[in-house]
Amino acid sequence: MPSKSGCLGRSQVPPPQPSAHTRLRPVGRMLRGHLNTDKDLALHQGSPPPDSKSPVKISTEDPQAKAKPFTPKPPPPRPKLERALSLDEKGWRRRRFQTSHEDLAAQNWASPSRGSLQEGVPGPTSICSPPRLSTSLQEIPTSRRAPGRARGSPSSLGNSASLDLLYREGASAGNTPRLASRLPSCPLPAMDWNFASDSLRTANKVDADHADYKLHLQTRLFRAHSSLGPGQPPSPLACDHCSLHSAKSSFSLLAPVRAKDVRSRSYLEGSLLASGALMGAEELARYFPDRSVGLFVATWNMQGQKELPANLDELLLPAEADYAQDLYVIGVQEGCSDRREWETRLQETLGPHYVMLHSAAHGALYVSVLLRRDLIWFCSEVESSTVTTRIVSQIKTKGALGIGFTFFGTSFLFITSHFTSGDGKVSERLLDYSKTIQGLALPKNVPDTCPYRSDSADVTTRFDGVFWFGDFNFRLSGGRVAVEAILKQDLGVSVPALLQLDQLTREMKKGSIFKGFQEPDIHFLPSYKFDIGKDSYDTTSKQRTPSYTDRVMYRSRHRDDICPVKYSSCPGIKTSDHRPVYGLFRVKVRPGRDNIPLAAGKFDRELYLIGIKRRISKEIQRQRALKTQHSSTVCTVS
Repeated sequence: MPSKSGCLGRSQVPPPQPSAHTRLRPVGRMLRGHLNTDKDLALHQGSPPPDSKSPVKISTEDPQAKAKPFTPKPPPPRPKLERALSLDEKGWRRRRFQTSHEDLAAQNWASPSRGSLQEGVPGPTSICSPPRLSTSLQEIPTSRRAPGRARGSPSSLGNSASLDLLYREGASAGNTPRLASRLPSCPLPAMDWNFASDSLRTANKVDADHADYKLHLQTRLFRAHSSLGPGQPPSPLACDHCSLHSAKSSFSLLAPVRAKDVRSRSYLEGSLLASGALMGAEELARYFPDRSVGLFVATWNMQGQKELPANLDELLLPAEADYAQDLYVIGVQEGCSDRREWETRLQETLGPHYVMLHSAAHGALYVSVLLRRDLIWFCSEVESSTVTTRIVSQIKTKGALGIGFTFFGTSFLFITSHFTSGDGKVSERLLDYSKTIQGLALPKNVPDTCPYRSDSADVTTRFDGVFWFGDFNFRLSGGRVAVEAILKQDLGVSVPALLQLDQLTREMKKGSIFKGFQEPDIHFLPSYKFDIGKDSYDTTSKQRTPSYTDRVMYRSRHRDDICPVKYSSCPGIKTSDHRPVYGLFRVKVRPGRDNIPLAAGKFDRELYLIGIKRRISKEIQRQRALKTQHSSTVCTVS
């Protein structure tokens, strides 16, 4: 029979029982999509219409059917409809997490988009409350769960129980499954309605009797490696009042550090085991999965010129290389008078991704080591040593400068040398080599990674990887006329013919110098001697013979650990009578132990800041010049 429409307030009378006509519609619609409007929600839940002043239309169905209670029968075997419902659940989940710009300040499930229903809920309702069609699948009663479903998984949040309800009505009536309609066994608890908008919106409302919904959501948003348990404060990544998009944007690319790992070791002393050390296998695999690093080695005799090239990109960032290298080592002979300016130019060219790990000088010999800033923690202390090959030791224009350190578990030695000059002084150059391998006192405090294979009389045997580069001053024999005749031929023909005249190649075959060393294949013209600022070889009265004086040699303690990638010169840098020569290498790196003195992230911070400021100022000047150029090309028509 019809009843009066009630006003919003605290209810004193049980609500009218649902009629046969007002039973929920077939769930086929729910499986195909979501509820379309708030009006549908009001019809399904028996909530008042948006306009509370208008009379409520009551169905004129048979009152006997509405007053007669219905006792559900035991359900027949349930069909396997979980997949269809789980797909629908994904849609509801998308509705729950609408955007990454939700009001993060809204707490306790009360936001402007949801209404203020939370205030009127007195707490978890009794078990006698009637089931109703909720606006989210998590609100469907979860009296039964599918066996084997983990708590918190998407398919376990009410899917099994809701499918039981769907099938019961359908099986008994022979029609499309419906949600079972049941009458309450006790009066409904009183509840206040508090409207924050013109229409009742419960799209994101969660029942109080499903208070564990928040826990389910947090479980789904936790990172797989999160160490926070249920008793710990929730992680920002697991915050349920954030959208999925904002949660995903909070994920860090940094690998997580477990608390037990921090407690078990220090990042300065560390574990002695390779598997758990800072410089061990785990850290190495994270940065270099193939256990190889990119290495750039260059040598340049600057002839003491004060003027530096306007741009060092051709030297440090050659066009043949698609990517910058991990480690840069540059050796200079007869360096410019302002060494600090030279190092600043190196830092400026490589930019903020690189830092100066170490630099050293011996007279006019300079060595600079730069590497990616992420890798400074995996280097040992850097040690250096020098040798003077001049008879008068105070004159340090000829000699050698060596720098050694350990990177992860691989030890490196870099030597730059300037041997005795002169076409016929081969024996003096061989003597310079012998003095260098015997005189360089390295390593000092950093332990040898393989002491049983070391020789106290040869420094190059005490490191895993050795790179020796510099102006070795070995010439091409045969005279200027013969060499020029060969140079007139094609490059592919002239280079092999020139190497037949090379003094260093001949001595290496004899085994009198650079024992155990190799040199990448040469495919460039001789790097000495040019007229400054020109591409022509020496046109002065001395008529020096073009030669391969500038070379890069390498030696590996383990076979095939060093692989040359590129070996070339820089014909565009013409401020000296020598052309710079560089080599690109791939070097295998092994895991190490923390029982060595670590550099602990030390680098030249002052140089880093100066280089970055220069890059910024030059970029500003370039933009201003470009703006001025554009403004000058604009003409006005009157």
